[in-house]
Amino acid sequence: MNYQNYNGLQEFNNNVALKFQLYNSLFSSLPFHRIEKTGMLLTVLSSHCEDGYKKKMSPTKIIESFFESNTTYINEKEQVDLLFRFIQYLERQVVLFDALEDAAFTKVTDISGAGTLKQLAFEAIKNNKETAINKKLQEFSIRLVLTAHPTQFYPGTVLGIINDLAKSLKENDTVKINMYLQQLGKTAFLQKQKPTPFDEAVSLIWYLENVFYTAIGKITTYLKNQFLDALPTNKPIINMGFWPGGDRDGNPFVTADITLKVAQALRGSIIKCYYLEIRKMRRRLTFSGIEIILINLEKELYDNIFIPGTKTNLTKEAIITALVKVKDIIIYQHNGLFLHLVTNLINKVEVFGLYFSSLDVRQESSVHEYVLDNIFGEKYRNLIVKDKISFLSNVSLLSEKKYEDTLVQDTLANLKVIKEIQLLNGEAGCNRYIISQCNSAQNVMEVYGLFLCCGWQKETLTVDIVPLFETIEDLENAANIMQTLYEYDDYKKHLVLRENKQTIMLGFSDGTKDGGYLMANFGIYKAKEALTIMAKQYGIDVIFFDGRGGPPARGGGKTHQFYASMGKNISTKEIQLTVQGQTVSSNFGTIEAAQYNMEQLIHAGISNELFSSNTITLQKNEEDFLLLLSQKSFDAYVELKNHPDFLDYLSQISPVRFYSETNIASRPSKRNNGRKLSLKDLRAIPFVGAWAQLKQNVTGYYGVGTALAAIEKEGKFGLAKELYKNSLFFKTLMDNCEMAMKKCFFELTSYLCNDEKFGEIWNIIYEEYELTKKYVLLLSGRTTLMSNYPVDSLSISMREKIVLPLITIQQYALNKIREIETQFDSLSTKETFEKLVIRSSFGIINAGRNSA
Repeated sequence: MNYQNYNGLQEFNNNVALKFQLYNSLFSSLPFHRIEKTGMLLTVLSSHCEDGYKKKMSPTKIIESFFESNTTYINEKEQVDLLFRFIQYLERQVVLFDALEDAAFTKVTDISGAGTLKQLAFEAIKNNKETAINKKLQEFSIRLVLTAHPTQFYPGTVLGIINDLAKSLKENDTVKINMYLQQLGKTAFLQKQKPTPFDEAVSLIWYLENVFYTAIGKITTYLKNQFLDALPTNKPIINMGFWPGGDRDGNPFVTADITLKVAQALRGSIIKCYYLEIRKMRRRLTFSGIEIILINLEKELYDNIFIPGTKTNLTKEAIITALVKVKDIIIYQHNGLFLHLVTNLINKVEVFGLYFSSLDVRQESSVHEYVLDNIFGEKYRNLIVKDKISFLSNVSLLSEKKYEDTLVQDTLANLKVIKEIQLLNGEAGCNRYIISQCNSAQNVMEVYGLFLCCGWQKETLTVDIVPLFETIEDLENAANIMQTLYEYDDYKKHLVLRENKQTIMLGFSDGTKDGGYLMANFGIYKAKEALTIMAKQYGIDVIFFDGRGGPPARGGGKTHQFYASMGKNISTKEIQLTVQGQTVSSNFGTIEAAQYNMEQLIHAGISNELFSSNTITLQKNEEDFLLLLSQKSFDAYVELKNHPDFLDYLSQISPVRFYSETNIASRPSKRNNGRKLSLKDLRAIPFVGAWAQLKQNVTGYYGVGTALAAIEKEGKFGLAKELYKNSLFFKTLMDNCEMAMKKCFFELTSYLCNDEKFGEIWNIIYEEYELTKKYVLLLSGRTTLMSNYPVDSLSISMREKIVLPLITIQQYALNKIREIETQFDSLSTKETFEKLVIRSSFGIINAGRNSA
């Protein structure tokens, strides 16, 4: 273990593990109904679970024997009430652990070490690369796109408590800690109603105001001070993107009115940030010639926020002009006193403008086809593809006809509202339209044509049209699709208007659901390589936008290492990725964590080009070998998906069918609202999240063991070890695989190993887990999973121990539901156990931090 890992582990033990035991004891003294007894019994249940699983007992047997041995409860209602109290207690234990980790972040993590901007500056000087970095900074940037995907199980009120609790823990303020723990006990974790898309937007705007605003300002200021004149004023190093209120793919509750309302909220939010900062500045900048400028600017900002109907000529340029005047006066008349206050604010205004975060619009491709069919009927429908493209390139403004179909109405209204948002917030406020399920060049031209239908002119279409490729088949066809698109004259002219830049989104989640872990990652890599080559042939700068989730199965895990591993055969002018749900709070929940993780991405994007000796990500022989592994892995995964009991197993043994009842998101959990579970309709998030709660994490490793075992039989395992040693890309894949397996606990469901219906499929999955674990450890030369990340490993182990009673309760409840459904018992009892399943989900997913 190196010094950094050892030091981090010591700090984690002192500031998280030990403090958790200390402050956890406060829960039992809180003034709530029967809480002392609940805490004592929960400790007993936790030990009972550990012993029970060692004895190969089922969750049902563990719960039943617990009640029989340790309580006098014989009435089912009393027993269930106690289980609900356990869940409430455990939920709050998870919150305490989250807050402790947030508070200890700067002690556990080396915030000036590897992958940080300070390290980048040191490497630049050491390698005499200052000029090269200055040049790279002129064109490089990262974009973090906050999405409303349903992976955040904490309501906003609890997230606020975590933030305040973490601050108090950092300061060791026992009085406030006790007060916040009491507040936690009285705050509901379950949302009685689904949030609206606007609610989701407001929740994420909190992070923009309280975290990203400060963190991005700090990074920008540091880079400007360290690399003088390297950052262009019109191209920020960090851009924020935003999906709540704009992502209407499968979400009927996102309308054009909501999109506009969210854009207005983003504008109001950033103006409020500027207003508050100027008010603080005025306490320091009390000098002659400055105060009147700040007073006038403060008033204009105030009027824009707080006086309804007030419209001023406020622009980003006007704010900067006023601040530059203040800056000049300070420099020339007041010896530069407090100059940093003004410079910091100017840097923020240059980054955030009047839009704060760029609102993306997304819709599924079949909707556009449906809308065009409704508008033009057979005249369009019967055309061949070539003629359809010509038609779409030359369509003109539609008459103000009122269409009866609400989907047609809203789609057209949405294309028009983008222009309104650009007038309100500036072009960057909303200038991307993403097409999910894109599988042809025609899908892109359909959106182009619809923009023309809504009054946009070809010469002034200030919107990037972004195809999203998700399935394995679509990834394989992506380069050919883009080549066809680049050949269309009108689209070529549009790209010239957009500075010859084409953004392409690639979806990790659906790729994994479709083709398994290894094939999805390899498929995206190959697609990026082919798309980079194709774009260069046409003189296009291609920008890749990665649709990543939290867990490794959805493109999460050690994300920055993926970008650091990319060679020059993959376009890396920008790093763009989605940040979803749990990942927002776990990786970007505090200013320090957000700054560190953004620095990691910036460092990865710059260092892989300037300091890496690899001209390409994988050599030809390495690529061929990884293809072989991916194909064998893919075959194993597809065989599992095609098992006759696969969907029944997922539906009956996991909580997937209850996902939509958690009320954590406005978007439905299935694309089709039919009763029967279909893999095609099931979205990737509940699919991955269900396996996580089942503690089997199939999507994070399945097929890897089979592939590695097969190549060992062929005498090629030495090649796999060489690839692991030489390729950061492959090593990161395997590291993330270890993370997925570290969170598995097959003892939970081992009672199924001899089950008449599900025994076969359980054993298939378990054997693949054991096989993958064996070969991944053989590759790394280590004896335990994640031993090269000791802090992360300990964190996972502690979290898994906290939720052991929770996963036991959930499986117990699922077993009860199956019994009731089989025997047609009381529906009211069934509803009670369904609530137990749903409530358990919150703590299990929250404890995992990147489980869904």
